[in-house]
Amino acid sequence: MLNFGSLDESTQFLDQQEGNTGPVTIINTFVAPEGKEDEVLAAWTDDSAYMMKTGGLLSVQLYRGIAGSRLFTNVAVWKSTEHLRTAFHTPEFASHLDHYPAGTVAYPHLYQKFAVEGVCEGEQ
Repeated sequence: MLNFGSLDESTQFLDQQEGNTGPVTIINTFVAPEGKEDEVLAAWTDDSAYMMKTGGLLSVQLYRGIAGSRLFTNVAVWKSTEHLRTAFHTPEFASHLDHYPAGTVAYPHLYQKFAVEGVCEGEQ
């Protein structure tokens, strides 16, 4: 079963899904239990296949830590918080959480592109 943690206690993931803004990027780092990396990868692959069918997912990329790291980081762009919220709160998606091995922890957080003059473009 997948457990959720928070990297920013002041802004919980479920609270970030309120309202309707977009596009939004979810950056979700998973910590796989030792020796269970292949099981986490299989569960994530299953989740992603479901999310791709929802119609709100624009792009997805998985990153894996190197040199024996047990971390995976998912970067996925959604049309809006509403699209993500709709996909995330279905009974079908909830059933996917049981596919992760015990002890797996995920740290999801929502982001939007942020403009820094002369360096990078943002959404607003």
